[in-house]
Amino acid sequence: MPITNFLIPNQKKKLGIALVGLGYYSKDLLAPALQLTKNCELKGIVTGSPGKIPVWKSKYGLEDKNIYNYENMHKIANNDDIDVVYIVLPNALHMKYSVIAAEAGKHVWCEKPMAPTVKECQTIINACRKNKVQLTVGYRMQHEPVTQKIISWAASKPFGELKDLSAEAGFRNGGGDGTHWKLHKELGGGAMYDMGVYPLNAVRYATQMEPLAVTARTEISRPEIFTADETTFFNLEFPGGVHAKCKTSFAENLNELTVNCDKGWYSLSPFQSYTGVKGKTSNGQILQPFQGNQQAVQMDEDAKAIMNNKNPLVPGEEGLSDIRIVEAIFKSASSDGQRIEL
Repeated sequence: MPITNFLIPNQKKKLGIALVGLGYYSKDLLAPALQLTKNCELKGIVTGSPGKIPVWKSKYGLEDKNIYNYENMHKIANNDDIDVVYIVLPNALHMKYSVIAAEAGKHVWCEKPMAPTVKECQTIINACRKNKVQLTVGYRMQHEPVTQKIISWAASKPFGELKDLSAEAGFRNGGGDGTHWKLHKELGGGAMYDMGVYPLNAVRYATQMEPLAVTARTEISRPEIFTADETTFFNLEFPGGVHAKCKTSFAENLNELTVNCDKGWYSLSPFQSYTGVKGKTSNGQILQPFQGNQQAVQMDEDAKAIMNNKNPLVPGEEGLSDIRIVEAIFKSASSDGQRIEL
């Protein structure tokens, strides 16, 4: 179980957040969302691109003492303005900088997927435990109200016992100039890590069960662009004979989760967009989209968990659980779809 006896900032009304990595997700989503939060605020940045610093200083009023690079990030340990370090880097770098943050005595928010391997995930967990800081993974969908409704249905079963599920997430990645990290296996890229954790996590939270076995296969239609998987198909076997059919892709737009039960069904489409997540059911219910900011809700709830000395909604163990299955998915895909027991 996650620990709760971690360090708590002294009587702060808002926790100071430092974003590590200033790419699209930090620039266009997290930083704007932090302007909407009640329990936390943007106080610092860590970047390897000095040219970005003046823009961030001007836009968010950041102080020079709260700006770091990857070489001096460890000095954040001496900065009381910063309570939480949010790792928003290429997947292959999550472990290194999460550990640096933990050893600096800062709480760690790690963007999904937690890390490319179970070993790396466990290293992050161990570092946070050792340093008594809280660790949470950026699975924003678990904080999203429409999603939370269908999570609750796994227990209340308004449409009877679960039978089977399907979940698909993807988008057309044009490849750009071919250098982006998401295209390349050695950097933790590929559809499965980037988009595949959405359907994987969705069928786990929609069933509230852990899979027993997996079969999978991958496809690459543009080998001139991708060294990582472009499309991955994976099927999961759950207790009670429940099956999940999943797909993720960088070749086409996909965004749907459907749960079939013995007395009806329910579906979210889209199920993992930044806005507009909505649903419908076999008896005519409409699940209307949440009007707030998903990232602001996620960060506010995670900050509140720290301030109240409570376990976060999505602890590091949740991120590790997904990566354990991802490793089995790749093992199955590399062995001609062999069934891999978990």
